[in-house]
Amino acid sequence: MAAPPLLLLQDIRLILSGKPLIDGAELSVGPGERLAFVGRNGSGKSTLLRIAAGELEPDGGTRFFQPDASVRYLPQEPDLGGFATVLDYVEAGLNPTDDPYKARYLLNDLGLSGEENPATLSGGEARRAALARVIAAEPDIMLLDEPTNHLDLPAIEWLEKTLRASRSALVIISHDRRFLENLSRATVWLDRGRTRRLEKGFGEFEAWRDQVLEQEELELHKLDRRIVNEEHWVRYGVSGRRKRNMKRMGRLDDLRQERREARKVTGQVKMEVSQAQLSGKLVIEAERIFKSYGERPIVDDFSIRIMRGDRVGIVGANGAGKTTLIKMLIGELPPDSGKVTLGANLEIASLDQRRMVLQPEWTVKDALTGGGGDWVEVNGQRKHFAGYMKDFLFQPEQARTPVTKLSGGERGRLMLARALSLPSNLMVLDEPTNDLDLETLDLLQELIADYPGTVIVVSHDRDFLDRVATSVVVSEGDGRWLEYAGGYTDMLSQRGYGVGGEPLAREVKPKSPAPVAAPPSSNSKKKLSFKQKHALETLPKRMEELQATQAKLQKDLDDPSLYARDPKRFAELSQAFAKAADKLAKAEEEWLELEMLREEVEG
Repeated sequence: MAAPPLLLLQDIRLILSGKPLIDGAELSVGPGERLAFVGRNGSGKSTLLRIAAGELEPDGGTRFFQPDASVRYLPQEPDLGGFATVLDYVEAGLNPTDDPYKARYLLNDLGLSGEENPATLSGGEARRAALARVIAAEPDIMLLDEPTNHLDLPAIEWLEKTLRASRSALVIISHDRRFLENLSRATVWLDRGRTRRLEKGFGEFEAWRDQVLEQEELELHKLDRRIVNEEHWVRYGVSGRRKRNMKRMGRLDDLRQERREARKVTGQVKMEVSQAQLSGKLVIEAERIFKSYGERPIVDDFSIRIMRGDRVGIVGANGAGKTTLIKMLIGELPPDSGKVTLGANLEIASLDQRRMVLQPEWTVKDALTGGGGDWVEVNGQRKHFAGYMKDFLFQPEQARTPVTKLSGGERGRLMLARALSLPSNLMVLDEPTNDLDLETLDLLQELIADYPGTVIVVSHDRDFLDRVATSVVVSEGDGRWLEYAGGYTDMLSQRGYGVGGEPLAREVKPKSPAPVAAPPSSNSKKKLSFKQKHALETLPKRMEELQATQAKLQKDLDDPSLYARDPKRFAELSQAFAKAADKLAKAEEEWLELEMLREEVEG
C-alpha cells in the first residue's frame, strides 16, 4: 500500500486579471518522489509552486500538508535581505536540531565562504546561497523553481549529484532537459490551468504530451463534424416540420458553447532569422592567441579555425573567461599576443545573457523597432511590430509595457526577437536558453539547425549543446582551452569527465626510445579509390538536388485543399517526399563516412 502524500493540492483555482490562470489543478507529493513540473512560460507553474509552499493563497481549492513534514522552497529570485552575511542567511533555514556545520560545508562546496555580504552577490552567487539554505535543512520536500538558473556546469553537475543522493521528495521546475531527465521519476504537466500526471520521468514526457495533444485535436475535429451535422439538420430538416425540435436545437447550442469554450493550446513562438549575404568560407581563424589579467592567464596559446556553417559551443566554469574568449574571436578585444583573422563579409548578431542591450526605459515596441516607427524588417520584408510581437507570444496590450516589468522568460523572448531581426551571417549567443520554456527551446534549436551562417554559443545546457553543436571548446583551467568534435556528450566520451572534473595534467613527453622495426601501418597504405573520390565530389550536388526536390514537394503538400481536392495526388506527393528524404539521409551518411576517411588518409 502506497504511503499517504506529504503534500496534496486539490481543485486549486486562481484568477489573474479577471481570467483563470489555474483552474482545477492538483498536485500530490509522496515521500521520496521525484517530480518534474513542466508547462509553458506563463502557464502558472511558479504560482502553483508558491501555493504548494504556502506563500500564496488560492482563490479556491484545498491544500493538505502532513503536520510533521518539513518543506523548503527555492524561488526563482531568492531574497537575501535582512542578513549580515550569507552564512547567517543559510543558517536561518536550519531546524533547531540540525548541525550548523552543514551550512558552511555546503557553501564551501558551492564556492562561497559564507562571509560574503548578501547585498553584493551576483545572480549566480545568490542562487548558490539559496540552494545551500534549502538543502542544508534536509527537508521532507524540496520545491525547486529553476534551480540551475545562473549556475555554471560544475555547479549543475554538483547539484545533480547532491539531489540524487538526497532522501527528500523533489518537485522541480527547470528548462534544463538533461537535469530533469536525470532526476525525475514522474512528470506533472500544467496546461491551460489544469494538471496531468505521467508516472514516468521527463525523458518520456514529450512523446506522451504530443499524443495527448493529437487526441485533443481529434476530439475537436469530431466535435466540429457534429456541429456541421446539427447545422445541416437545422437548415434542411426543420423546414419540413410544423414545430421545431427544441431539444435538438438546444443540443446544437450546447455543442457550439462547448466548442467556444475549448481552450486551445497556447500558440508557439514563430522564429525567423534575418539572413545577410553569405560570409566567406573561413569565418574566424585564431592562431596561438594569449590574454591575461594581471598574473592570471585567461586564454593561453589557443588556436581554432571556424568555417562557415560551424556551430561552436563554448563551456566552462563561471569566471573561466568564456566571454573574453568570444570577444577576442569576433574582434571586439585584441589578444595580448597571437593573431585573429576574420573572414570576409561578416555581419554579427549577438545575444547577451544579461540582456544588457535592453534599455530600462524602453517598452516592448521600442525594443523591437529601435525606438522609432511601427515596422520591423526581417529578411528584407517589413513586418508591423504588432505582428512580430505576436510571433514571439506577446499580447497587443504589452506593446507599451516597460522592459523592467517583463518576466525573465519574456525578456529572453524579446532579446531573441531583437537579435533575430538583425541581418547576420554569424550569430553569437551567450546563454540563449536562460528563462526559455522547453517548446521555445525546441524552436530555437530548429532555427540554429536551419541557419545558413555560423553560430558561436555559450551555454551550460548540456542537452542544448548536444542538439546544436558541431564542436565544443572547453576550459581546461589555467587559460587552456581545447576543442572537441561533436556535442557535450561527445566531449565527455573523449575527455573522460565533465567540466567539473579536475583539469587535464600537462603532458610531459618522454625521450623517444631507439626505433624498433615494425610492420607498416595499414593506414599508411590506405587511400581513396577513384569511385570514392568521385562520390566525394558529386555527393554535395546530389544532396542539394534532393533538398530542392523536398522543398518543391513540401510546397505542394502545404496546399490545405490538396487532400480534399485530389487524395490520390496527395498520396503520391507524400510517398515521393518520403523517398526523397530517405535518399537524402543515405547520401548524407555516405558523404560523412567518405569525408572522415579522407581526413584519416590525409592525416
